[in-house]
Amino acid sequence: QVQLVESGGGLVQAGGSLRLTCAATGKIFSINAMGWYRQAPGKQRELVASISSGDRTNYADSVKDRFTISRANAKNTVYLQMNSLKPEDTAVYYCNADGVNYYSNYWGQGTQVTVSS
Repeated sequence: QVQLVESGGGLVQAGGSLRLTCAATGKIFSINAMGWYRQAPGKQRELVASISSGDRTNYADSVKDRFTISRANAKNTVYLQMNSLKPEDTAVYYCNADGVNYYSNYWGQGTQVTVSS
């Protein structure tokens, strides 16, 4: 069974940095895209950043130039480096893996990021 295990969330002051890690475990032959989503209280889940198997990246406008997504394919792991954090970045961050073994999609359990002003 495939699982996504996230780590790295926490509490940080505005202007600080955090690095999120998501490792996909289980019987995995391939993963197409991996990404990070977030959901703040009372809001819909939104895409933060994604990265394809060919390392093509996509970012939400609100995080461009502050967040960087990367992946280590050999480890089925994706990272999100978050710099210059703002209180509005506070949310539960979810890892997503799409095209796992060609056709499956998986979500992580979520990790809380809280940015204090």
